Amino acid sequence: MSVEDRKTSLEDLQQIIRRFVHERDWDYFHRPTALAISAAIETGELLEIFQWRTDDEVESVKTDHSFRESVSDEIADIIIYLLRLADSLGISPTTAILQKMKKNEVKYPAEKWAGKTPHHSPPKD
Repeated sequence: MSVEDRKTSLEDLQQIIRRFVHERDWDYFHRPTALAISAAIETGELLEIFQWRTDDEVESVKTDHSFRESVSDEIADIIIYLLRLADSLGISPTTAILQKMKKNEVKYPAEKWAGKTPHHSPPKD
């Protein structure tokens, strides 16, 4: 974890993004629907990087500067749009994540789900 990671909260990032958008007079374009669509488009761009690579191929290039930069840029784009979406709807990303993790703890208790994938290995009671 970098120093920036330890010092910068999600709310700090939202403020930086909000200022960037406001300085360019883009608020009108940052409606919730447009932001959700943009996040999905950027997710597609991230998937494109991995589309025809095997797990072994990804392992072999994951330290490559160009590969890491491409992935990093797409992850940043996705997070920027999602933080902006949350901001436009008045949703605290920190609160939303903490609440969702509590729901996940109840839905997927560690003692039943350890080592199992939720979508392919339903636990036996």
